Amino acid sequence: MASKGEAILEVKDMCKNFGVTVALNHVNFVLKTGEVRGLIGENGSGKSTVSSIASGMQKATSGEMLYLGKPWAPASALEAQQNGICMIVQEAGTIAGIPVADNIFLGHEKLFAKGPFVNHSKMVKAAQELLDSLGIEIDASVRTERLDLQQCKLVEIAKAMYWQPKILVVDETTTALSQTGRNLLYKLMRKMADEGGSVMFISHDLDEMMEHCDAVTVLRDGNIIGSLDKEEFDGNKMKEMMVGREVSGNYYRNDNDSYEDEITLKAHCITTRKDLLCFNLELHKGEVLGIGGLSECGMHTVGKALFGYEKILDGKVTVGAKQTVVKNPETAIANGIAYTSKDRDHESLGLAGSIRDNIASTGYYFNRIFGPIISFGKEKKFVQNQIDTLELKCASQYHSVNTLSGGNKQKVVFGKWIGSEADVLILDCPTRGIDIGVKASMYQLIYKMKKQGKSIILISEELPELIGMSDRILIMKDGKIVHEAMRSENPTEHDLINYMI
Repeated sequence: MASKGEAILEVKDMCKNFGVTVALNHVNFVLKTGEVRGLIGENGSGKSTVSSIASGMQKATSGEMLYLGKPWAPASALEAQQNGICMIVQEAGTIAGIPVADNIFLGHEKLFAKGPFVNHSKMVKAAQELLDSLGIEIDASVRTERLDLQQCKLVEIAKAMYWQPKILVVDETTTALSQTGRNLLYKLMRKMADEGGSVMFISHDLDEMMEHCDAVTVLRDGNIIGSLDKEEFDGNKMKEMMVGREVSGNYYRNDNDSYEDEITLKAHCITTRKDLLCFNLELHKGEVLGIGGLSECGMHTVGKALFGYEKILDGKVTVGAKQTVVKNPETAIANGIAYTSKDRDHESLGLAGSIRDNIASTGYYFNRIFGPIISFGKEKKFVQNQIDTLELKCASQYHSVNTLSGGNKQKVVFGKWIGSEADVLILDCPTRGIDIGVKASMYQLIYKMKKQGKSIILISEELPELIGMSDRILIMKDGKIVHEAMRSENPTEHDLINYMI
């Protein structure tokens, strides 16, 4: 390994094109040993692209890389792993249907093979020892589909750390983690740097970047804008470099507008298989109802239960003046309820489809000619209207969703439901993994929908977001509401945290 402070990875004149879209434009970049270097920029700026090329997940169109002073062009992520570069990807990096241990050692089963047979017990034991050593409380023998998004991310962290990487790439991982999980990751990152390794840390949380990085490099539209050392860190300066203009101040609501007495959605003493026991909730017309707490508090289950996605064992959820019972997602959608999941890749998007396929999926009733016949022209206009409204960056409606940045994926999710004209929107971590510019537009959209009389449930692990956007905040702990705060009371983060822990 190179001496501390020396270049471990050099990117020279790198370009990457996806058809007519330029993702990287002659990028030059140096990562040094012993540092945690942040990569920041708006969605689509090229952060994940350059790091995924270094990690062997895709090829550059042109340019070159040097790793430990030698030419570097990995043929696959497995080759990169074996040579000391591991990446924790932004979205799902585990495979359902197989145990945790199999995910950790995927592609390296021969480590536990004797002849043609794999000693699975030995694999599970090794995986469990690894998880325990990292302080991750997960059973290595359990099948991955039984884990939630945070637990899957912790498995990915363990998978990366097994190889004792020289370079660890962390791509928007903290947005899927509770504070406990984040602290574990921060500790691992700092330990790596202190021991002479290097970390490339991608995040949209500037406070997080300034606290945990030694330096940051800013990208915009596929170009390197510049780099800042720790002593030069300044939030407003970083924002200006990211978006190309001065960005300062608060982008949350600054009003105290009220909401109506009419109840649009109600949970009547609902009990679910996990988390919720006789849980009650009322949502009003024109209200932004915030729900917060620690990741394990049950708030994510609330969102799924209200949409009919989580089975209700007792009690009921009703919607509208007629108090129609929400039995499943089909009933919910038919009665004007929309739901965006925290785990957008698995539960909100069809990644194999195009932007058009995804947005048009909620437009059936709007785009028919007669009976079940869909108008091609109406559908095209329906989709394009959402693309234009949300300023979605894409080559066309037929652009594959799987290739979009996190922020543009989230715009597609919003586009589906805005087009459907839903009256009740359940938004679970709607700004997870998106940049400040997209966040600001999302917040404006939420406020606009409130003014239109729509009812919104905002589930979030970010207290500033809840305080800044909600009319009323419910804090949950152990599946119960333990505190209610009104916007007019001007609650602080400190006030709310006291009820969460």
